[in-house]
Amino acid sequence: MKKLIIANWKMNPVSLKEAESFFSFFKKEEKNIKNVEVVICPPFVYIESLAKRFKIQDSRFKIGSQDCFWENQGAYTGEISPLMLKNLGVEYVIVGHSERRNYLGETDEIISKKIKSVFENGLIPVLCVGETLEQKEKGLAEEIVRKQLEKDLKNVSSFMIQDSRLIVAYEPIWAIGTGNDCQPKDALEIIKHIKNILDSRFKIHDSRLLYGGSVDPGDATNYLKYPEIEGALVGGASLKTEEFKKIINEVSKSAKTESA
Repeated sequence: MKKLIIANWKMNPVSLKEAESFFSFFKKEEKNIKNVEVVICPPFVYIESLAKRFKIQDSRFKIGSQDCFWENQGAYTGEISPLMLKNLGVEYVIVGHSERRNYLGETDEIISKKIKSVFENGLIPVLCVGETLEQKEKGLAEEIVRKQLEKDLKNVSSFMIQDSRLIVAYEPIWAIGTGNDCQPKDALEIIKHIKNILDSRFKIHDSRLLYGGSVDPGDATNYLKYPEIEGALVGGASLKTEEFKKIINEVSKSAKTESA
């Protein structure tokens, strides 16, 4: 299976013109992308324009969303439903990102509702899990990740997950934007732990597991050289065109070497 690179633009850029410029840069590189899958997750307000202008349905690049609500419609001011996203051509939805858990108070109960709704609409959730620095220092990383998975996936059946696929991104919160790197071998151990939980607790055997702790061109292949780490969730570097291009190219070359 190809490695999966997901670009999370977060609340950037500030204009559609800039968003189209970023996307145009990557589209020019499309013909060179053969060993990786790439998903771009822009802010909601740019999704429709990008999908139409760059003909996403016929592209190697896919469009994802950074979040969604858990109902398809209704009196929920300011929210975006998974059905709306699906109708725009979105295929992937990030759910439970650490920034939403931290800044917006999203609980595992809320995340569980969102995951269920994403599956019900035939979209692919990218579930984010990970521990804080305090939890890591107390030796609680594996326990925190296990509890998050159990709570976040409690409302969905293994059949629903297997039919729609599942992506889990391990993002150690203490390594995001702090300069504190999570060593590749440490990331690998947690990802193996996640795989074991999905296999034993949920009977899910074909999920895709990503790493998402401030990935940059210098360390991307150090994480993705392990078969168990099947891709990366990229934040800040995905808005720096040359850096993101390097990440894609390095992962692509690495994957080509492995398959040779």
